[in-house]
Amino acid sequence: MDSNHPLEIELTNDEATGTYSNLVMITHSASEFILDFIAVMPGLPKAKVVKRLILTPDHAKRLAGALAENVKRFEEQNGPIDTKDRPDIPFHFRGPLPEA
Repeated sequence: MDSNHPLEIELTNDEATGTYSNLVMITHSASEFILDFIAVMPGLPKAKVVKRLILTPDHAKRLAGALAENVKRFEEQNGPIDTKDRPDIPFHFRGPLPEA
């Protein structure tokens, strides 16, 4: 991307409200990473994939770095994020398997 020609990014009204997810399942092939964002609701036996993102390996690595940097900044401002209470969820993923 040329700094003389900045990238214009558009956020549609449909995407502006966001999509809630409290679980992410990640799979990969030789050519892509697949992130399935899932909304798990307490007491319900079924959860739904609410968004699927497919990334190239280099973009997945840049995303991992950017997310780590943002978590670090968040914790510097707000204190440590507690991850001790991980829900024990048995998974049965029904859906198309990612393929390259």
